[in-house]
Amino acid sequence: MQLSRRSFLASIASIALIGTRRAGANERRPLVGAIRWDAWYSPGTTATSAVERTLSPLQYRWRLPFFAKAPRDPTASITLPPASQQLIDLEIEQASYAGLDYWAFVAYGNGNPMSTALHYYLSSKKSHLVKFCFFTELARWGSTHEPPTLAREHIELMKRPEYVRVNDGRPLYFLGFIDKRLLTQRWGGPHGLIERLDQFRSEAVKAGVGNPYIVLAGPFDQANSWTSLGGDAIGAYSLGDARGSGDYSSLRRSVEERWRTLSRNNLAFIPTVMAGLDRRPRVEHPVPWEPSQKPNAGMDYYYGQPNSLELSDHIKHAIEFVASQPPHLRAPAILIYAWNENDEGGWLIPTLPCNTKHLEDARRALKPAPESPPPSCSLR
Repeated sequence: MQLSRRSFLASIASIALIGTRRAGANERRPLVGAIRWDAWYSPGTTATSAVERTLSPLQYRWRLPFFAKAPRDPTASITLPPASQQLIDLEIEQASYAGLDYWAFVAYGNGNPMSTALHYYLSSKKSHLVKFCFFTELARWGSTHEPPTLAREHIELMKRPEYVRVNDGRPLYFLGFIDKRLLTQRWGGPHGLIERLDQFRSEAVKAGVGNPYIVLAGPFDQANSWTSLGGDAIGAYSLGDARGSGDYSSLRRSVEERWRTLSRNNLAFIPTVMAGLDRRPRVEHPVPWEPSQKPNAGMDYYYGQPNSLELSDHIKHAIEFVASQPPHLRAPAILIYAWNENDEGGWLIPTLPCNTKHLEDARRALKPAPESPPPSCSLR
């Protein structure tokens, strides 16, 4: 069969387009994870009681995780049921649907009620769908004179096949909330923490898990005090301005400007994507671990929720930002704030009754095809 010149050129263009699409599909994007802060699973404990109180007011109940129990009486308190294997299995399915590669569990250690969800995750037959790592507070990492038992627990857990690895198999590890006061009080200054980080690396290598890829994080305005401590990269738990306000696009612009600022430190920078920032529930009803927060002081500082495209675009911008960095400074991962910081305004987890909007927004950026409905919110 003979082809006209126009048909021939169209065929060549189609082949080229297919090749381009295949090449793009094969390009490896950075791993994308989300922070898990698990106060939601242990009724009767200080943390769970606090978040039941922050989200009980009627105007905040729409933020509740899908498994919460909200009575019809607007004056009654909401309740959070105990965690179960079925519940955490379902959350794994939901996170996998969204395209997440890993969860960064905020670390509290064995026996702490805040580790309940982690224990169910580790016993799940579905844990391979979403890998895990830790985001550890420096305050829980011991001191110069007190070896961090938490660090040893984490080295042991790095042996698990679900532990997320980057850059030729190195376990990913976030050490955050580093500030000048802690550096001085606990470590006698930067040199003390540098020595402890070196020891942590040596113990991990000796245990056979490899040299951890350590991401250091601290307050944005103290970046100079923690970027020189010997980490492989720098990052942040949250990058929003605590005294800022506006719509979501304002939040996104300020966060992405902070990416650019932090990337100038001659270290790989793992950008934090903000799924939202609105702490009014905690401002109205302060939680015990934030003693400086006075009731209703700062109710004007919050950002609006993202629309259907804004969160997806923010995630895409983070991927593009990483790709734009020089090869030797290109981060292997991105972090989303958060999976379940619902009372602070940042979440991907479905909310009551089964609002999967943020899940679908993340999937739009991370797994755009093929389209499929999100997992249900029913516990079978």
